[in-house]
Amino acid sequence: MNIRQLFKFLLLCWLPALPVAAQILTPTHLSTALGRPITKVGQEVDLIVNARIDDKWHLYATDFSEDVGPVVFALKFVPSAAYALVGKPQSVKSHHQMDEVFKGEVAFWEKTGQIRQRIKVLRPGTFTIKADADYQSCTDVDGRCVPGNESLTFGPLQVSDSAAPATGAVGPSATPPAAKPEGPAPTALVAPAAPAVSPATVGTVDAPAAATAPVQAAGPAVAAAAMPVADAGGLWSFGLLAFLSGLAALLTPCVFPMVPMTVSFFTGGQDSRGRGILKAVVYGLSIIVIYTLIGVVVARLLGEDGPNFMATHWLPNLLFFVVFVVFGLSFLGLFEITLPSGLVNKADAQADKGGWLGVFFMAFTLVLVSFSCTGPIVATVLGLAARGQTLAPVVGMLGFSLAFALPFTLFAIFPSWLKSLPRSGGWLNTVKVVLGFVELMLALKFLSMVDLAYHWGILTRDVYLVLWIVLSALLGLYLLGKFRLSHDSPLDHLSVGRLLLAVLALSFMTYLVPGLFGAPLPLLAGYLPPQSRHDFSLAAGGPAPVQPANALGETPRFSDFLELPHGLQGYFDLQQAVRAAKRQHKPIFIDFTGHACVNCRKMEATVWSDPQVLSQLQNDYVVVALYVDDKTELPRNEWYTSARDHQQKTSLGKQNADLQVTRYGFNAQPYYVLLNPDDPTGNPLVKPIAYEPNVAQFAQFLQAGRRSYQARHAAVAAR
Repeated sequence: MNIRQLFKFLLLCWLPALPVAAQILTPTHLSTALGRPITKVGQEVDLIVNARIDDKWHLYATDFSEDVGPVVFALKFVPSAAYALVGKPQSVKSHHQMDEVFKGEVAFWEKTGQIRQRIKVLRPGTFTIKADADYQSCTDVDGRCVPGNESLTFGPLQVSDSAAPATGAVGPSATPPAAKPEGPAPTALVAPAAPAVSPATVGTVDAPAAATAPVQAAGPAVAAAAMPVADAGGLWSFGLLAFLSGLAALLTPCVFPMVPMTVSFFTGGQDSRGRGILKAVVYGLSIIVIYTLIGVVVARLLGEDGPNFMATHWLPNLLFFVVFVVFGLSFLGLFEITLPSGLVNKADAQADKGGWLGVFFMAFTLVLVSFSCTGPIVATVLGLAARGQTLAPVVGMLGFSLAFALPFTLFAIFPSWLKSLPRSGGWLNTVKVVLGFVELMLALKFLSMVDLAYHWGILTRDVYLVLWIVLSALLGLYLLGKFRLSHDSPLDHLSVGRLLLAVLALSFMTYLVPGLFGAPLPLLAGYLPPQSRHDFSLAAGGPAPVQPANALGETPRFSDFLELPHGLQGYFDLQQAVRAAKRQHKPIFIDFTGHACVNCRKMEATVWSDPQVLSQLQNDYVVVALYVDDKTELPRNEWYTSARDHQQKTSLGKQNADLQVTRYGFNAQPYYVLLNPDDPTGNPLVKPIAYEPNVAQFAQFLQAGRRSYQARHAAVAAR
């Protein structure tokens, strides 16, 4: 969890309930432009979508996997014989970041954004190009997410059989004409051959003014100013994590004994003390250079699309899972991973030659000799970095190597400190075993990514928790000396440090256990699979269960891929829910939600799970969850054209979103509406509410709806 996500979590935990009034939120404002308005047959032109995003909101981009959760910006072009699409829509300078809630990398813009779709012109004439845009905007202030759908028009585009005139053309080397921008604010149009232009320089322009908009180049200062602060904060926090990993690597049996040996070489030779200290500094810097070069190589191999591939594709996640398990078992003593002896001997021979180059090869020899202990830790840092940003592997290795090299330099400068070091012994192997258990626990995260993305259903939340509980318990028992592994020395007594680590491991195990019975475990929300069904239950009595969801004699629609949390029975189709509610004589609880809605998951985990709320949802209401961002295509006979925006609604999510906006005038999630199924007008029983983290307030909302429903039925019966 990076700094931004931690701040988001704390903010959402303590944010007071805000009054909700019916409103239509439009945090994203789109406009269109052309890469060049005049061209000729056979040439390619960029269609440009500029986005202006309200303060404290962000717009999800095109360049991340739709399997992660949030709605990926999509353009659906109206087919035409006048042009052909070239490739897919490309996001310009979107910000990539790991999202622990969705367990994958997302891409988004803040303030401004731009998307480019290249087309190839096939025939002469003057024409416009139309497309439908689907997108999603969210805010970290209160967790609201707003789906968007617009019809866009590009052009007019003038196409001739002959070469396009130089005037007005914008190309890689073209000099744009000086033109006065139209409108109250300066406008900008980025040249097609300059995809690296920062979105901070991209203004919103109307299509007719696109031909006269000046081209602005983004210099280093502008690009730096456009970088989100959270980007730097995330790298700093990851660098700190890597630094702590480097400190942990120092406490392994392969490294710790080498500290006094190496330092004595620099301080006890024929060199003067000053020269010995200088060599020790060069030695430490060499270690940093070697590990940082590893990070650079990894970053280059990943490329710009590497982090997204690592975060969402099954192959790297499964590979990381296997690697982490192998390294974890190695740390536990099942086998030892070593590099070929020939490679180590060659590096050692170079170190023996002396001189400054010899100092570098001494550092290289240390890296090779300590590989069996540092390799798994380095792999962990690189594995986590590969799922973030392209720069993260470099930052990770820099932080790791800085901590790794620091003691060699400091002890060389202050050799008297060596006397305070604890002696090597069995405690070093204990550190190695602890790291082995941690490696095995981290491995499950990668397997969970594959399991969720492909709906295998193997590593459910309960199975995940059971494995973590067992590993934590074994670690605690090991630290207490209840069993020994192959490389352990006999344990005569417990040290205070070992006892405190055992307390920490067993406390973590105790914290996990309630999660098997439905506890939300909010501190681990980013690491655990989402809550759904539970294999464990302590409820011997409690509230009577709701009438089964198939009481109508039919299976709830979409229940093959959608489900409610906490074992709730319910529906995902409003018409079906209305029929069930009429039969059961209950009001309807509508949950306008989304797969990408963070606050929806928080409400389910911390508010719905409360007994006073869950009891009412189980017994007093027929629950229906309407996902506004689900991409499931509905049968053609269920398609319709909305009277609100005159667009055809073909998917489950679009129809649910249209219902929310058209009937209730609200387009953010979560949004909760209580209905009387016998009221054909669809008027709410009480005023709907949105995000409400206060359990008591939410319970009162449900109680008020129930009382209103009973009062209306009593009035009808009295007539």
